[in-house]
Amino acid sequence: MADDDLPERHINIHFSPEIMAGVYANFANVSFSDYEFTITFARVDHEVEEDEIPGVVVSRVNLSPRFMRELTDALEDSYSKWETREGIKNLPEFGRGEQPPGDDS
Repeated sequence: MADDDLPERHINIHFSPEIMAGVYANFANVSFSDYEFTITFARVDHEVEEDEIPGVVVSRVNLSPRFMRELTDALEDSYSKWETREGIKNLPEFGRGEQPPGDDS
């Protein structure tokens, strides 16, 4: 059966309220082995002027190389769309602070 002949599938993901709230991270470290990538997200205090910056790990995710490629592509696509939207917001036709059409954020 060719990929075009397969029925469309939808992922139905449920979140607990605690997970839905998410966590804040302002630092990430990516490491890898022959078998997987690991992304460690942390919250660090960049305002500290000491040699050692305090921080706490808020999440750690292990990914297969194939999923890492898909995630990288999705991040690049989303960032490009965000960058385009931000550029439109700064055009003189829209004026500062106005939202482009269709932007409800």
